[in-house]
Amino acid sequence: MLDMAGEASESGSRASNSGSVRSGSLREEETFHRQASFGGSGSRNSSPLGRMGSGSTSPSRQKVIKTKPRGLDEEIMATFCKSVQPDIQMEDNIWAMLPEDLLNEILARVPPFMIFRLRSVCKRWNSILQDNSFLKFHSQVPSHGPCLLTFWKNSQTPQCSVFSLPLKQLFRIPFTFLPQWAFWLVGSSGGLVCFSGLDGLTFKTLVCNPLTQTWRTLPSMHYNQQRQLIMVVDRKDRSFKIIATSDIYGDKSLPTEVYDSKLCKWSLNQTMPAVNLCSSKIAFCDSRLYLETLSPLGLMMYRMDTGHWEHIPAKFPRSLLDGYLVAGTQKRLFLVGRIGLYSTLQSMRIWELDHSNFVWVEVSRMPPRYFRALLRLSAERFECFGQDNLICFTSWNQGKGLLYDVDKKVWSWIVGCALQSYNSQVCFYEPRFDAMIY
Repeated sequence: MLDMAGEASESGSRASNSGSVRSGSLREEETFHRQASFGGSGSRNSSPLGRMGSGSTSPSRQKVIKTKPRGLDEEIMATFCKSVQPDIQMEDNIWAMLPEDLLNEILARVPPFMIFRLRSVCKRWNSILQDNSFLKFHSQVPSHGPCLLTFWKNSQTPQCSVFSLPLKQLFRIPFTFLPQWAFWLVGSSGGLVCFSGLDGLTFKTLVCNPLTQTWRTLPSMHYNQQRQLIMVVDRKDRSFKIIATSDIYGDKSLPTEVYDSKLCKWSLNQTMPAVNLCSSKIAFCDSRLYLETLSPLGLMMYRMDTGHWEHIPAKFPRSLLDGYLVAGTQKRLFLVGRIGLYSTLQSMRIWELDHSNFVWVEVSRMPPRYFRALLRLSAERFECFGQDNLICFTSWNQGKGLLYDVDKKVWSWIVGCALQSYNSQVCFYEPRFDAMIY
């Protein structure tokens, strides 16, 4: 296990206190043998539980709870056929003489999961990695690359794994630090992960940082019922917001509510006009929230700046069997879905919304060989979610994961892990030490 608190032992090779550093330690020539399960409801809040009654009111501000990290369980899958590099002896006195700001600059560029290996080098490095000055440097460097976070329960015990796409490695993160609720994954943004669930009959929402294992319960909403939620982090403003969409509880329409971490409270906003929603799939981009509607046909858009809903008359492509809204970078909004006639499926396609003309413009088609491998049956269920112009497809039955890079127009299988758990939930995740529960 990777050391997070000085108590856990590392399953792989350790960095040596004597200064011997393996030359390939940051390139990692290992992938991992246990396989993560992907293919749940993704970053969308999809509770298996029914609606329950309203809960008690939480305090207006909850204290950030920091638990003792228990370590990261790193598992090895296979070794690439490369020659093993000999250890290179590094001079202790050279590293000892490095200025602290330069050392912070170097360590801040190490992938987050690899940092835990470096904590065992010496006491100085262990203290630096927890220092505010290091976190400041870490916040200024770009992310090392996208990861896929999978959450599931095994015998009612929360389980979490993170698969790093650049490193092609799987990391197990202990999630026993969270309370024992019946909760499910809402999504992730800016290094934070949001969950909602039921503590008895009380609906609750919490935000956590899996790396630092800090978490916080949010105060109750004005209408504290099970809701569709989405979280957005503003790293420049050092804040996050959670949007609870308009919903129907009984015969009553609930207004849209927005939680602001700076104000530490929920605010009431306009109730979404009566529409016939296609599904509960939602996407957030360019400070706007989008939902698909059948009547009237098109999209409902919620503007964060005004707190009001608007209808966009964007007609869906013909013969669309099912569709997912996927947020891209800046203002890009994608629609992903299967095109087919009756039980005969033809292809999977990707469209982008033309905001000026309110039309969907096709940008790509899934190659037939990928389509046949991902979905063999016409009724087979798939999930789709995206981040930074990357779109991930998962299939429950086939246990496969497919990644599409919109900018590079490249399709590729997700290698190193199987996607086959029926009760798992998955989303893109950006591991960051500086992601604070503000």
